[in-house]
Amino acid sequence: MDENRSTINWYPGHMAKAKRMLEENLKWIDVVAELVDARAPKATRNPDFDALFAKKARILLMNKSDLSDPASNKRWIAYYKRMGIEAAEIVSTGGSAGAQVVRLIERATAEQVKRSEQKGVKKTVRALVVGIPNVGKSTLINRIAGEKRAQTGDRPGVTKSKQWVKITPHLELLDSPGLLWPKLEDAALASHLAFIGSINDEVLNLEELSEQLLSELRALAPAPLFERYKKLDANTPEGELLTAVAKSRGFILKGGVYDTERAARIVLDEFRAGKIARVSLEQPPKEDADGTDE
Repeated sequence: MDENRSTINWYPGHMAKAKRMLEENLKWIDVVAELVDARAPKATRNPDFDALFAKKARILLMNKSDLSDPASNKRWIAYYKRMGIEAAEIVSTGGSAGAQVVRLIERATAEQVKRSEQKGVKKTVRALVVGIPNVGKSTLINRIAGEKRAQTGDRPGVTKSKQWVKITPHLELLDSPGLLWPKLEDAALASHLAFIGSINDEVLNLEELSEQLLSELRALAPAPLFERYKKLDANTPEGELLTAVAKSRGFILKGGVYDTERAARIVLDEFRAGKIARVSLEQPPKEDADGTDE
């Protein structure tokens, strides 16, 4: 992906405002629930969060885990455990996600609640739900609340302001805008963010992006990719993958020209919807013999 394109509108003004809002509200927060996209757990973790929430209890939720590779999910969970991070696979649109996350929050704050009870106080736990755009924060809160209490949308950055949502008499959640970081330095991770829709498509060259995605999918999941797009195979030259998709779907313009623009949008839409394959774009660092991660 072109470097200039990847940085356009990457850190707009409302992102800086959102970070200030989070910093101002930290004193009220007991636990931070961070969502990442299970297909790209590294790319979708804001590196600023470790410092920002260092003194808070934290849980990490691998959302959209039904779209990622199950074996990779388990490796990521094991990796986070080695890092001392409580992590779990979730599907925010699933019926049990709300109860699952409430249990994790209760477990993470059990000591805080116990200390308050010893002082004769019934503590109200306040949990902050954070993540980059389009990882499913508001959808999760709506699932926990059992109704549409937070704004949702399929575009990055739909949630723009602070929203406290009362779940029970003693549990409140704070939704927050999707928060990016000021500079994208890793081109591969930037591409992964674009693949899953965390960067606005309007600022990207979708044909280049889709061609790159097809190249990665051919390496990661060739069989389901070739099954979905019959004219694409292991011998299709780089640079002609999108044309092969257009041929597969019969996307032809006047004059017999293949409509690669339409093909690009189809590839992105079908990947994001999990229609091509369950794929994890990233793997956790491998554990060395001495127990450390490479």
